[in-house]
Amino acid sequence: MPDTLTPAYLASSANLSRQTAAYARSLWVNSPNYYDADIDTMVAHLTPVVQAGQMQQAYLANAYSSQYANANGVAWRSTPVDYDSIINYRGIAPDVVYRRPAVQTYTALSRGVDYDAAIAQGLSRLLSIVLTDLEQSANRQAQAALDNSGFEYFERVLTGAENCAFCVIASTQVYHRGNLLPMHPGCDCKTRGLKSNRNPGNVVDPDLLESTHQAIIQKFGGTDYGARDLGLGKFSQSNLSDFTDLIVTNTHGELGPVLGWRGDNFTGPSDLH
Repeated sequence: MPDTLTPAYLASSANLSRQTAAYARSLWVNSPNYYDADIDTMVAHLTPVVQAGQMQQAYLANAYSSQYANANGVAWRSTPVDYDSIINYRGIAPDVVYRRPAVQTYTALSRGVDYDAAIAQGLSRLLSIVLTDLEQSANRQAQAALDNSGFEYFERVLTGAENCAFCVIASTQVYHRGNLLPMHPGCDCKTRGLKSNRNPGNVVDPDLLESTHQAIIQKFGGTDYGARDLGLGKFSQSNLSDFTDLIVTNTHGELGPVLGWRGDNFTGPSDLH
C-alpha cells in the first residue's frame, strides 16, 4: 500500500512554516525604521505567532506519528505535547533570540555595509531563526513520539524542497530510535519510523547515496570515495565507499545536536552568550 500519510504531513508542515515565515518577513520589511522601539514592537507581535506555529508543528508531528504507526501495525502510546520542551528548548528568552536579526543589521551597518544589504542580512537571520524554531518543534515531538512507539529504527525523510548534502546523505541511513535527531539550522527534514531490523548505519537508499557521491566528487574535484583527498580531517584504515564519515554531529548550545562537516569550525555552548 502506498504511503499517503507522509506526503500529506510534509505538505501541512511546509505550509505552516511558509505562513509563519511570511508573517515574519512582513513584519520586518514593513517596519517604519529599525530602531530599538521598532524592534521591540516587531518582537512583541512576532513571538506569539511563532510560538503558536511551534505548538502546531508539534501537534502535527504527533498526529502523523500516531497515524503512521497505526497504518503499519505498530504499537503507539499516547505522547503528550509538552509546552516547555517545545517553546523553551533554547533556554533563552524569545525577546533576546528575536532581537538577534537587529543586532546583525546594526553590526553590518557599523562595518560599512550598505543600508539595504544590512537590512537584507537581518531578514535572512530572522527567517532562519523562525524556521529553525518551527522545525525543532516538529523534530523534538517526533523524537518523543518515536520513543513511545513500537518502531525501533527510523529514517530521515527529505521534503524535496531544500535538501543539502548533509541531509541527503543522512536520509540514506538507518538510525536507532534512541538517537537524537541531528539537524542544521533551517533544516526541513522529517522522520519516519522503520520496522526494519537492520543495524543503524545500514543504507536504505543506495542509489541516492551513489548519486550524492558523484555530486560531491564533482564539486570537490576528487575521485576518492574514502574522501581522504578532501583534507577535512578524516582518518580511516578501511576503504569506505561513502562520505558518511565526513558528517559529524556537533552540539549547539541552544539547538542541541546539529550536523556539520568534519573539520569545520563550530560555535559551541561556551561561545554563546
